[in-house]
Amino acid sequence: MKEIILIKNGELALKGLNRSSFESVLVKNIRRRFRYLGRVEIKCMQSTMTIEPMSEDFDMQEAIDILKRVFGIAAFQRAAAVEKDMDIILKTAPEYLREQLELAETFKVEAKRSDKKFPLTSPEISRAVGEAVLKKFHHLKVDVHNPDLTVTVEIRDRNAFIRGNQIKGAGGMPVGTGGKACLLISGGIDSPVAAWMMSKRGVVLDAVHFASPPYTSPQSEQKVHDLLRQVSKYSGDIALYTVGFTKIQELIRDNCEEEYFTLVMRRFMMRIANKIAEKSDCSALVTGESLGQVASQTMPALACTDSVSDIPVLRPLVAMDKEEIIGVSRKIGTFDISIRPFEDCCTVFTPRHPRTNPKKEQLDEAERSLDIEALVNEAVENVKFELIR
Repeated sequence: MKEIILIKNGELALKGLNRSSFESVLVKNIRRRFRYLGRVEIKCMQSTMTIEPMSEDFDMQEAIDILKRVFGIAAFQRAAAVEKDMDIILKTAPEYLREQLELAETFKVEAKRSDKKFPLTSPEISRAVGEAVLKKFHHLKVDVHNPDLTVTVEIRDRNAFIRGNQIKGAGGMPVGTGGKACLLISGGIDSPVAAWMMSKRGVVLDAVHFASPPYTSPQSEQKVHDLLRQVSKYSGDIALYTVGFTKIQELIRDNCEEEYFTLVMRRFMMRIANKIAEKSDCSALVTGESLGQVASQTMPALACTDSVSDIPVLRPLVAMDKEEIIGVSRKIGTFDISIRPFEDCCTVFTPRHPRTNPKKEQLDEAERSLDIEALVNEAVENVKFELIR
């Protein structure tokens, strides 16, 4: 008996003639994540992918934990691959699934016979396997509607596969099939969730962080590193560009009306991120903004900040409330990192009464005394680059 992993591609099956290109990216992503586990053979067939370990010391449980975080996988499961012989199938099924069968109270058997030359029909296979299971596990009852465990026997061209319940995958599209974007990450709860959501749609991410020492601490920058490292478990490697932002923020404080501080700051961030995105071939910016969550995230405010961007600004959280965002952050493991008590640059010089209904002309006027191009170019020239993995 060989143990393999069966993967259901889900959304990839809808890609028609382009499906093979999406599958090849998924295979590449899986191989990269498995690079420390050992060599595997990956085969694509119909809407299913098989992963067969090529070494005896392959850590199957570690592989399962990794696959839970690979976008493009709808569901997967460990499976026994055996000869297409009913005696072998009837002997293997109860033993291979022993642990799951002992924990279950009810079960059913499903048979899928892709090889129509196999002598038994699907109902006959199901009946025989069900009888073999009941002989070994007397506590079990059959429930065809809502069983604790579904035992599946699939007869394919070369092998028969025996498996238990599916494990839910991360879903979405393989990272690398949705283009490349530049994430503005602060260190709060929202932007890591936005990063995860865009990665789920197949987007490769670079990240830009704005640091303002001495107003922000080294611990604040470390928090961003830790957040991106957690997101990279799903997205793969993330290029991080850290921008020194102190000089610009102090000039905004000294030269602009207080009610426009945050909006002028956001516009500078957009301009700098645009420059970095251009150099790193990113086609869009990504932010963690949610409509109306704070004063700088009203529709007029968002329009004013977007007006300085040459590329689209994507906001995957725009219609989510805070509780929904927190729920996702807990799910992906970023919440406890985000709430560490280290302030980011967005909290520096926060106005007491920010403008919530600004006009673009007002912000253009507020920025008139600042040498925008020189400040942006200087910030980009002095950016710090790191690869987070």
